[in-house]
Amino acid sequence: MKQLPLVFEAPKRGKPPKHWFDLDIDERREAVVAMGLPKFRADQISRQVFDRLEDDAEQFTDLPAAIRGELGEQLFPNLLTHVQQQTADAGRTVKTLWRLHDATLLESVLMRYPSRSTLCISSQAGCGMACPFCATGQGGLKRNLSQAEITAQVLAADQALASGAIPGTTGRLNNIVFMGMGEPLANYNAVLGAIRTMLEPSPNGFGMSARGITVSTVGLVPRIQQLMDEGLPLTLALSLHAPVDELRDELVPINTRWPVDEVVDAVWNYAEKTKRRVSIEYAMMRDINDSVEQAEELARLLKRRGDWGWVHVNLIPLNPTPGSKWTASRKSDERAFIDTLERRGVPVTLRDTRGSEIDGACGQLAAAAV
Repeated sequence: MKQLPLVFEAPKRGKPPKHWFDLDIDERREAVVAMGLPKFRADQISRQVFDRLEDDAEQFTDLPAAIRGELGEQLFPNLLTHVQQQTADAGRTVKTLWRLHDATLLESVLMRYPSRSTLCISSQAGCGMACPFCATGQGGLKRNLSQAEITAQVLAADQALASGAIPGTTGRLNNIVFMGMGEPLANYNAVLGAIRTMLEPSPNGFGMSARGITVSTVGLVPRIQQLMDEGLPLTLALSLHAPVDELRDELVPINTRWPVDEVVDAVWNYAEKTKRRVSIEYAMMRDINDSVEQAEELARLLKRRGDWGWVHVNLIPLNPTPGSKWTASRKSDERAFIDTLERRGVPVTLRDTRGSEIDGACGQLAAAAV
């Protein structure tokens, strides 16, 4: 079987500027001391950022005015520049295109639901996994995002929510899903560093719950095993898209390195150790992977690992990219697929299709802006 190289390393480009979000608590204190300030200033700065959601150092009113300019230059460089925004669902879905320091583009999507606010976050600029039906995969991998560039997307979303810019809320994020541009586990250290900042209680982080964070992967088995050992009850989502190797080799090329049985074993082990139910993501593609026979094969694949308490299947109506041969399943085929899984007792839902009137597929907005 042909083996693909490990796509863990992104192309080398200019490093993003160092930011407060790149530092842990001790490093923040060291940074302010290096500027000639007392250690306690680090806690004051973090309160400004994580409690007040303020990242403009000139607005840090509990710090002497004389030091704010240098502080901003050294530790609060601008990371995300707003390029374009699209809205849908009466303003409750907002897709933003950001430009980074080196003109690299990334996307994030903020979604307001009746009882929660969710941010779909990017972990890389582009993606190296080369899934042919994915707009991001078609564009290739530009580079990994830094820990700060990932975290800055969270701050921007919280700022939007707190300001009342999204109808129906002035609160904060409840959920974060790493389902934007990139393969999160191929940028493991930056992603985990950003997650730890999201989880860290105030005043040193956003104070979110690990159960509100979902990390999606196409199936990098060694990284799944590493994540399992972190001791964090994060939700893991496997982008499976096909229940057999022959088809998944085509849809998810990394499958030639870690085939279906191996990757499903890995996520089953993750569920066993963390006691967190794994989500199986399955994009429905017309006449490709949406037959009743494939639904039966999927049920058999998952059932071999035990009862259904460890897994939930999340069917995704494909949001096709312009000119692509890959398109959404017929409603009748979706229904037959769901009925087949339900008859086998498989927990299954059809994802709510947010952003259908905008460039909803991840990577479309960035591709159009290039």
